[in-house]
Amino acid sequence: MILRYHLPAFVIATALAAPAIAQDAQTEAETGENIVVTAQRVNASAVENAGSAGVLGDKPAEDLPFAVRTYDESLILNQQPLSLGEVLENDPTIRSSYAFGNAAELFVSRGFALFGDDIATNGLYGITPRQLVAPELLGGVEVLGGASAFLNGAAPGGSGIGGSVNLRLKRAESDLTRVTAGFREASRFGGSVDVARRFGDADQFGVRVNGAYRDGETAIDGEDRRTQVIGASFDYDGGNLRAALDLAYQGIRVDNLRPKVTISSTAIPAVPEADANYAQDYTYTELDELFGTLSLEYDLAPNAMIYAKAGAREGDEEGVYGGITVTDAATGDGTSGFHSYIPFKASNQAVEAGLRVLLGSTITQEINFGGNMIWQEDRTAYDFYSAFPTNLYDPVQVSPQPTAFAGGDLDDPYPIAKRRLMSAFASDTFGFFDDRVMLTGGLRLQAIRQESYSYFGGSLDTRYDENAVTPVVGLVVKPVSGLSLYANRIEALQQGPTAPLDPALVSNPGTSLAPRKSTQYEVGGKVGFGGLFATLAAYRIERPGEGVLPSGEFGYLGDQRHQGIEFTLNGEVTPGLRLISGVAYTDADLQGGASVPGVPEFAANADVEWDLPFVPGITLTGHVVHTGEQFVDAANTLEIDSWTVFDLGARYVFAAGDVPVTLRVAVENVANERYWASAFDTFSNALLQGRPRTVRASISADF
Repeated sequence: MILRYHLPAFVIATALAAPAIAQDAQTEAETGENIVVTAQRVNASAVENAGSAGVLGDKPAEDLPFAVRTYDESLILNQQPLSLGEVLENDPTIRSSYAFGNAAELFVSRGFALFGDDIATNGLYGITPRQLVAPELLGGVEVLGGASAFLNGAAPGGSGIGGSVNLRLKRAESDLTRVTAGFREASRFGGSVDVARRFGDADQFGVRVNGAYRDGETAIDGEDRRTQVIGASFDYDGGNLRAALDLAYQGIRVDNLRPKVTISSTAIPAVPEADANYAQDYTYTELDELFGTLSLEYDLAPNAMIYAKAGAREGDEEGVYGGITVTDAATGDGTSGFHSYIPFKASNQAVEAGLRVLLGSTITQEINFGGNMIWQEDRTAYDFYSAFPTNLYDPVQVSPQPTAFAGGDLDDPYPIAKRRLMSAFASDTFGFFDDRVMLTGGLRLQAIRQESYSYFGGSLDTRYDENAVTPVVGLVVKPVSGLSLYANRIEALQQGPTAPLDPALVSNPGTSLAPRKSTQYEVGGKVGFGGLFATLAAYRIERPGEGVLPSGEFGYLGDQRHQGIEFTLNGEVTPGLRLISGVAYTDADLQGGASVPGVPEFAANADVEWDLPFVPGITLTGHVVHTGEQFVDAANTLEIDSWTVFDLGARYVFAAGDVPVTLRVAVENVANERYWASAFDTFSNALLQGRPRTVRASISADF
């Protein structure tokens, strides 16, 4: 007997649909998992072993007789830095300080200063905001170790002997719609929007617009920072013709900036509490910058390209800057130092053009011809206030004091400095044995004209108009696949330094010295193995030093000799485990054998990311920075201790529908270490205190 059951229609429908529902659920789960895996890989912080070599073009590191690397956009997004200095903390060959009593970042590379004025943007000097740079605008930060005057021309601020940095503004590489909200201790909140599109029948047109706003108090007691930026890029890639226009506005205000501490005692004072602030409540820095570049490239033939680029910047700065001078290290007693009101306006333009030709087959040649020009005008004035007694550990809050000395027109500053830098360059790179041996030779005729004007009436004080031919020779040898050995010798003509404005420090305040030459010798190697890339470099750099002469004038004083060894290692150790690391040894000596103040002999960095294999979407991060002891004074009688700081964090990527969402959280200086971070200062014995423990978090959604 056959039993027949009549099931309700909805039960039959459910039964028939169950396999399809299960399949859809499985597909949805797989889709979400794919989104998570893809987003996790795309968001991985990385170092590109390539970068711009100036007139030699964009090249992989193994093809250059120099050490070059690029910190990419994902690293910047993940680390949520406040400024360019926090990005460059990833590099063991660079340490950061402040330039004077304001928020201007100064970088130390191979023991030499690199001013914010001498950071390039899209390959052009004079275009970058000179005090602080908002990282939200950046698509990459390129670092080239050592002298680069042939590659980029002389840096207009006269620094950059030990290395150069080039900023790549964001471009539309692919379609993107990203919204980010963030928090940083103590109460700094903000957000950003980043939109990019490529369109046209061959995606030849690209547009990218990004903006950010962040405001609030930092982890340093009472210090407040506000950042507002917007950037836009428009590019065209028509095959033979390529063009790009990049425009950006940046507005930054810092209130109650914790200043540097000048040492006028026979000992180093104990480090204050990690979040202590000894600034006056009325101090501030306000920066407004409008800048941009236009670049064009055209292929005359498959082996020949002409290019041109131009840029401009208008900067408007003002601030009441502060400081403190400690006269008794035991008690912290001292006086206010360098309190001043200084308006500053800058108007800069730069152009570059060239021709690049590739010839030959058995023996290849890459020939470069071209030239560039930079025009700069600085309009400024100053009003230094009378000093008052205070204490490092218990600062006294006072109203602005009467003027002690002043110069220029504070209401409408007139030109104080004008610079014109011109150069013409030619180079030829020969390639032998399938480019396993490459020899580069080049000459750059560099001319620097600098005019300094009196703060009292604006009359011409000094004029320098000097030129020199600076050669470069570089050799790359690739004995086996993955290994590249290199050597270089390069000279540079740089603008001379400017004396401090304070007549208490020198008898010729504000005077600019004549240009000076430097010479660098370097040998090294680069090797790629597995997913890792390592570089090793040994160098020696010599140039005239500067300081206060026995007469009390600021001038050239003896010679400086810097030599050292650098090692970097980055890449993927195993699938999901990434490393950015390196160590640097620097021996920087003044004439007579004394060590250069503010230059640690030993520095090391390590940044680790681990994608947990057993918890999809989670990445653990760790960062450690070590900096060795530093002398504070030229006589090497005062020294600050070495320091080590650890950061810990995590990222979590998940799919909200088909939208990847990334949560980030990190704790900087986990142990809340109190330390003097830097003793590097151009004119005086001054210390910069390190950052306190800081919690930061953000959430990003890529639509």
